[in-house]
This record gives sequence, C-alpha cells and structure tokens, in this order.
Amino acid sequence: MNENDEELTTFCDSAASLVEGCRLPVRMQGGDDWPLAEIISIKESRGQRGYYVHYVDFNKRLDEWVGESWLDTRKVQFPRRDGAPTGGTTTPKKTHIGSGGMPSEPRQLVSRPASPTLTHDTSSLVNGGAVLAAALQKKMNRKRKANSLDIEVAEPIPAAESETGDTIASGAATPTARPRQSGSLVAHGHDDLVTRMKNIEMIELGRHRIRPWYFAPYPQEMVNLPCIYICEFCLKYRKSKKCLERHLIKCKLKHPPGNEIYRKGSISFFEIDGRKNKCYAQNLCLLAKLFLDHKTLYYDTDPFLFYVMTEFDSRGFHIVGYFSKEKESTEDYNVACILTLPPYQRKGYGKLLIEFSYELSKFEGKTGSPEKPLSDLGLLSYRSYWAQTILDILMHSKPVGDNEKPIITINEICELTSIKKEDVISTLQNLNLINYYKGQYIISVNRQHEKAMEKRMLRIDPKCLHWTPKDWSKRAKCV
Repeated sequence: MNENDEELTTFCDSAASLVEGCRLPVRMQGGDDWPLAEIISIKESRGQRGYYVHYVDFNKRLDEWVGESWLDTRKVQFPRRDGAPTGGTTTPKKTHIGSGGMPSEPRQLVSRPASPTLTHDTSSLVNGGAVLAAALQKKMNRKRKANSLDIEVAEPIPAAESETGDTIASGAATPTARPRQSGSLVAHGHDDLVTRMKNIEMIELGRHRIRPWYFAPYPQEMVNLPCIYICEFCLKYRKSKKCLERHLIKCKLKHPPGNEIYRKGSISFFEIDGRKNKCYAQNLCLLAKLFLDHKTLYYDTDPFLFYVMTEFDSRGFHIVGYFSKEKESTEDYNVACILTLPPYQRKGYGKLLIEFSYELSKFEGKTGSPEKPLSDLGLLSYRSYWAQTILDILMHSKPVGDNEKPIITINEICELTSIKKEDVISTLQNLNLINYYKGQYIISVNRQHEKAMEKRMLRIDPKCLHWTPKDWSKRAKCV
C-alpha cells in the first residue's frame, strides 16, 4: 500500500460514514470468509441501510446485498477524489461504454489471444499419441434505435438501459454489407451503476425458478417485479403467473422455431436463423445475458444462427442451453456465445454443446475456435473438452509402418477434431504433455490421462446429425 492509500484508509466506528466506492472486508454469505469488497450502491429502507457489494477478485455473480452487520468497518478504504480505485487488487477495466451518454470518439475493443503458441515447429513426431485471434478493432454504431425485445409491447426500452454501442440495433432487419469481425463485443464497461448491479430478482422458466447472475436490459417495468415469468418455448416474458397462463393458451410452440437437425434419445438440437426468427432470437439473447457477463448483446440478430439444445418429454422440447454462431466469420469462430442454463449445469451438457459446434465445423470442412474472451466457466469447459478430445485421438492412434509407437502430427489432430492449431498446442502445454527431445516434441500419455477419458458420458452421434452447410457469402450477394 502506498502513501496515498494510507491517507485514505480510515478506522470507522459505524457504517453511517460509508459511501459508494468504499472498500472494506465483508463477510461473504454462506461462509466465514471476509474478503475485500467494494460498495457499489447503498439503499435505505425503514431506517436500515443495505449495501450492494462486489467482492474484489471474485466473479460478479457473487455480488449481493448485505446488511451493516456483515461489514467490518474497522478498516475502510475511501474512494479517492479523482474517482480512481483505492488500494487492493481489482478486476482490470474493460472498454467503457456508457449507459446513457455517447463517447466523443469510437474506442478500440481488443479480445485476448486465443492461447499461447510454441516458438518452435510443432508438426514433428509424437510418442504415445501426438504431439486470438489478432487484435479486434470495431467502430461503435450509436445511431440505431433500441426497441423493446417483446414484439407485443410497443414501448421502447429506456436509452439508459439500451445504449451499449453497436450491440443494440433496431428491431427491423439491418443489412450487413460484409462479415463482422466478431460475433459479440468485449463486455460493456462496468463503471456505470446501472450495469454493475443485478436488476432481476428471479425468473421462472418452465419448471425451474432461477436466480439471475448478472444485469440484463429488460424493460424497466419488469425490473422491480419479484419474478419474471418466461415461456420456455417461445421465450416471451410476462409480468405475472396469470399473464403467462393466458399466453400459454395462445402459444402454439412446443419446441424452438426452426429446423430440428439432430435427435438422439431425449436430446434434440434446433437451428434458428436470427433473421427469420428475430423475436425468438432476441428473447434468447436477453435471457442469456442474465447468465453471461463477458459478452454484450446483439439485438441485430440477422447475421447469426442459433443452435438450441433441448430435452424432450411429454410436454414438449425444453431448452437446456444454446450457442450462437456468425453466418460469416472472418476469424473462423464456430461459436459466438455459448450457455448452459443453471438447472442443467454440471451434467455434461456444456461439453455436449461444445462437441456439437465442432461437429458442425467437421461438416463444413473447417477448423474452428470459440470467440474470446470466454467466461470463467466457459474456459474450464473448453479446456476440459479440448483435453479429452485430443487425448482420445492420441490414445487411439495406430503405429505407422515399422514404428512401434504411433506417429501423428499437430495438423492431423486439427483435421480429425476441427480444433484450431493454437488451441491444440495450448491444450498440450496445459496438460504438460510436450517434451523436447533430440530436436523433436515428444508426447507421452499415461494412465492418469486415460482415467480422465472415462468421465465423459454424453457424446454427439454424427449419424444423427442431418444438416447441410450453407454458403452465406453467396446468399448475401443474391440478396
């Protein structure tokens, strides 16, 4: 802590002097830990103060309201006069996009690299198996009008909730002259109070009641409700249970709109064109934003395809998760956003979504990679999927010619899996499988790696995928 920080560190007898921006130890609910937290907002009700806090160095989904008894006011770091954060480690600032005002100049948005790469030639022999994209720059288009996502409601979303750079477009189709460089932007700036706080208390989706993790720009009239009721088939949102019941009488959908391109057992995948099914695609993005903080939203869904995974029962096809994909990606991204809804997490569905995205890439004859940055949970899922998929290739490789041990190259692994080369290399590095021996990179797979393969139960069966890739560049020229 430097001298300036020492001047700002104060001992307090009560919480009455606390203001927004203060940092102090706060007891995290559900445990006895007292991590450093920043006060985002203060609310007073019936003579008692509530504090909305963000735990420094923790994911934002843990942010919560706490009472005075949860605060350790013995050591408080007050905000500086210039508005800069006080001492302590904090999450790096992302590009700031104000909620209401407009920046005087377009700002640069940069994605982090896909993965580290080796400095030597890695297409050499492998023993026991086998051995971001560049900076992203965009101009922000602030001239579009942001309309309500619910087509049945004509009232527009207030500007303070809808202005997030070029991520919000009008409900009408916006022609795209050329492929976008990225399917989603780096997360919008969290410096404004509106987007830093969760604004939805609860949602009801089918049989599940789910507590959201992050801010999502639902219309203002929905924000103060104790629960938002969402139709699990068309994803339209309603203010009350009774309104939802009336909607369900009229709603004819029992599955996502679009083509069913995969079915095995109770699992189905539907392909939804963001241009043909705009209302559904917009509502899907809005729902997903409740659980994705590392991406901003596109309300102009025309350039995207959405692949929705469902579970089937007697009542219909229930949404489990989805991923979106640009029709034309200049960076060879095969996923823009990906999400498994919380009730279905930790069941293997996340890797099933990832595997499906790579099966589509195989059908296209391409290698692909997810758009960066990934969320913390998304990164874990991808690393696990890459590791298991590559290990499967390594352990089932066969000897060539007179060699006693299998021989395979990095490029061959990419061709077999459709995983991009840099992701293959970074995975091998993370597994500590690469050893440099006599001018070659050698990989050894042991029993510990074989045990990791046994955990993966759900798999995509390519025989059940009925899908033909489309050349969207030619279609755009025809239009």
